[in-house]
Amino acid sequence: MERPNAWKKYDEAALNALEGISARYRRYLDNGKTERECTAGTIEIARQAGYTDLRDAIAAGKRILPGDKLYMNCMDKAVMLFHMGEEPLEKGINIVGSHIDSPRIDIKQNPFYEEGDLAYADTHYYGGIKKYHWVARALALHGVIAKKDGTLVNVVIGEDDNDPVVGISELLIHLSGELMSKKAADVVTGENLDVILCGKPLTDEEKEPVKAGLLKILRERYGIEEEDMLSAEIEVVPAGKARDFGLDRSMILGYGHDDRVCAYASLEAILALPPVPRYTCCCLMADKEEIGSVGATGMRARYFENAMAELLNLTCDNYSELTLRRALSACRMLSCDVSAGFDPLYAAAFEKKNAAFLGHGVCYNKFTGSRGKSGSNDANAEFIGRLRKIMDDNGIVWQTAELGKVDVGGGGTIAYICALYGMEVIDSGVPVLSMHAPQEIINKADLYEAVKAYKAFMLNA
Repeated sequence: MERPNAWKKYDEAALNALEGISARYRRYLDNGKTERECTAGTIEIARQAGYTDLRDAIAAGKRILPGDKLYMNCMDKAVMLFHMGEEPLEKGINIVGSHIDSPRIDIKQNPFYEEGDLAYADTHYYGGIKKYHWVARALALHGVIAKKDGTLVNVVIGEDDNDPVVGISELLIHLSGELMSKKAADVVTGENLDVILCGKPLTDEEKEPVKAGLLKILRERYGIEEEDMLSAEIEVVPAGKARDFGLDRSMILGYGHDDRVCAYASLEAILALPPVPRYTCCCLMADKEEIGSVGATGMRARYFENAMAELLNLTCDNYSELTLRRALSACRMLSCDVSAGFDPLYAAAFEKKNAAFLGHGVCYNKFTGSRGKSGSNDANAEFIGRLRKIMDDNGIVWQTAELGKVDVGGGGTIAYICALYGMEVIDSGVPVLSMHAPQEIINKADLYEAVKAYKAFMLNA
C-alpha cells in the first residue's frame, strides 16, 4: 500500500501555512538547544497564548473550568500544557507527548585540565551517538551554573556571530593508518571526546598557564570559579542555526529534530484548539528519554500523574484515588517521537514497504522495541482503527512504519511508560534522516502534517 507524497496535494494557502510553521519551528530549534531552553521557550510561548501556572491555581485553591489553559513546569526541564475541556477528567484526556532532550556531550563536574599547552574540558556523552560525528566541527556551550548563594548563571557561548566556538580535535589522515583499521565504534572513544577551550598561556610563571587563562576568562566574564563547576550543567552542542535544506528548500537541517520537531508540532497543535474542546487536551514534553526516561524529569517520574491529581482536585467535588485511576486509564495518547526515514543510500537497513518516507506525512508505529518486539508498547488494533478514521476524516497525509528491518536494530519511546496506566497509546512522529547525528534532516511537509494530525487527535480522539 503506497502512501501519497504530501507535496502533491498542497495549494497556495497550504504552502504558505507550511512555510510559516517551518519558520517558527526553526526559531524554536535555534533558541532551544537544551531541555532547559526548550522548557523556557515553550512556557514563554504558552504565556503569550493565555496559559497560566497550574501551581498558582493550586496555591489559591482556584476552581478550574472548561476553557482554562494551564501549564506545569517540572524542574525547568520538562513541561506540560493543559487546555481544559467540557467533559469531566474521569472520561480521560487527549495527550500528545514527546521529549525535548537530544543526544549531546556533557561537561563533567571536575572538567578542566591542561595538556600540550591546550586547556580542555573533560566530558561524558549523553544518549546514543556515533562518537566520530562530534570531532572536527564547531561546537557551542549551553547550560547553567548554580552558585552556592543560589545564583543561577546562564551560559550560551558559540551561537552569536561574534562568539568563539569550541571543538574536539581529530587525528590527521597522514598519521591515521592504525586508526583507520579499527571498527567505527572504536575510532573515537568516549574519553577522547574532550573539548578544547583555550590555547593561550596567562603567564610564564603559572604551573598550568593555559588553564589559568581559562579560569581568568570564566571569572572575569561570568563570575565563575572552578569550584562552581561542581554544580553546573553545561552541554556541548553543535554551533549554528537550523537551515533550509535542499535547493528547493523542502527540508530543514538542524540539531535536535529528535525530538523537538514532535514537541513543536504538539505545541502548535494545542495552541490552535478552539476555546473549549470536548476533552481536556495535554501537550506533554518530557526529559531524559534518550537515556531511558529516568530521573525526576524523565517520564518514569510521576509528574504527569501528580498534575492529573491536582487537576481533578480543582475540577470535581469527589476527588479520590479511584477517580484518579479511572481518569488515567481512560486517557488517549500519541507518544510522539521521530522515526527513521528511508534512506536510499542505506536501503539494506530498511524493509521498504514498512518504512517511513520523507514527504509522505506524519508516521505511526504500531510497535517499536527491538528483536522480538522487546520493550514495545504495541498499540491495540482497535485504537489504530479509530486513529485511521480521525486522520482520513481530516484530510491528513499519514503513513505507518517500523524502525528498520527485523533484527537490524530497534528503539523505544515513552509510550510503554504511559501505557502502564492502562491508557491507549501509539507511537507517532516525523521521519528523520541522519537521526542522532549532530545535524539531522526533516521534510517540511511531514512537520506540517504532524501539526494537523496532532490537532485532529486532540479534538477527536
